[in-house]
Amino acid sequence: MEVLYRSTRSDAAPVKASEAILKGLADDGGLYVPTAIPALDKTLSDYSRMDYKETAYEVMKLFLTDYTEQELKDCIERAYDSKFDTEEIAPLHEADGAFYLELFHGATIAFKDMALSILPHLMITAARKNHEDREIVILTATSGDTGKAALAGFAGVEGTRIMVFYPKDGVSSIQERQMITQTGDNTRVIGIRGNFDDAQTGVKKIFTDEALRREMSERGYRFSSANSINIGRLVPQIVYYVYAYSRLVKAGRIQEGEKINFVVPTGNFGNILAAYYAMRMGLPVNRLICASNSNKVLYDFFTTGEYNRNREFILTCSPSMDILISSNLERLIYRIAGNDPEKNAELMAALGGQGKYEITDEMKKGLDDFYGNYASEAETAAEIERLYESCGYVIDTHTAVASAVYQKYGKETGDTAKTVIASTASPFKFTRSVMNAIDAKYDAMGDFELVDELSRLANVKVPNAIEEIRTAPVLHDKQCDVDKMQDTVKEFLGM
Repeated sequence: MEVLYRSTRSDAAPVKASEAILKGLADDGGLYVPTAIPALDKTLSDYSRMDYKETAYEVMKLFLTDYTEQELKDCIERAYDSKFDTEEIAPLHEADGAFYLELFHGATIAFKDMALSILPHLMITAARKNHEDREIVILTATSGDTGKAALAGFAGVEGTRIMVFYPKDGVSSIQERQMITQTGDNTRVIGIRGNFDDAQTGVKKIFTDEALRREMSERGYRFSSANSINIGRLVPQIVYYVYAYSRLVKAGRIQEGEKINFVVPTGNFGNILAAYYAMRMGLPVNRLICASNSNKVLYDFFTTGEYNRNREFILTCSPSMDILISSNLERLIYRIAGNDPEKNAELMAALGGQGKYEITDEMKKGLDDFYGNYASEAETAAEIERLYESCGYVIDTHTAVASAVYQKYGKETGDTAKTVIASTASPFKFTRSVMNAIDAKYDAMGDFELVDELSRLANVKVPNAIEEIRTAPVLHDKQCDVDKMQDTVKEFLGM
């Protein structure tokens, strides 16, 4: 079955997968969604006998139907190679009655590597398939992790340039250092004086500027995105939910067909949306547990049906989730609105205008698969300490948000279904917050002293991603105001 992609905001003609990946965002500002969510075409036992690359092919071929078998397998082979520091790519670690799906074993020690290792290959293949001879300009806003993972993926890739905007005071010191030391003549990193939502809104505004798009085309450039708004980011994320389930079957921890829970720390809604798509493909899922930090706009939405970004923006110890406009939620809204682009566009216009919208009672029924809750800063720190003290397992702040919310879910519901918690970043990426949670005495140490102490405490080798930035020179030190983002893009491109 051929799967095409249409915009969430209009009845424009659907496009092939490769076109959707190349464009990133639809011309009308909408997000591309599949015209139908395909069903898994292998048994769960079949998947349990596959490794990660084989699972990736079997899942992704169902969505990327205009890629040939060889094209897709080549992309997968290039993506999931020795840049991952564990042969399993995404191992499960059992601790305190839950299974932590470690998605941080890639080059930049965050879950974004799982998709951004393959996106450049999917995009270059898409350009070739669509006879695109213009240079592809990747424009990305990041709340901390997407930026470095995208930079690492696209650095040095012929026919591309990549520009990343991040909130100057809204990421961890390690996250920032990873970005500003990035090598590659085709890379540029800009710290904006604002928050992630400002960066994300600015990027979307640039994408939908028709005059700029024409000017760029005349100069031999075209925009695309590495954010999770790009369907080429979302599809690879579906893989690891299928893979996690298959590992539990293989280990005899669940029976084939047994329903499990997934807990996902959530900011932009892409990662948990991938779990939702896996569920819609036929993966046996009981509940999708959406874990928010103190910026609990998603928790309030699942509780009330109103999405309202009109609130204080809080800088937390889990900065990749410091988001008030969860872009990927639009894909779910479109679906629960009955795949109605007019209704969805109306709600998104309300969000852009009044900063809020409310879904109907009928639409609320489409949220039954989800449970939402949040963890405060104190609860997040307490969960890091609890897990370390109880079983010696050290998790990062984002994973701790998810783990704390899972504790609340269990107490509230009494649900005993096997549960997989998406562990989205290495604790080495947020050493100060993690170590302070374990013991406040560590706050006196420097960043890299903390790295070494964490390695000793957790009995885990310091990841190469951290080792390589200890002495790396700063290559990107430019900052700009939000209203100057377009100017910096033009400067980068020599326009």
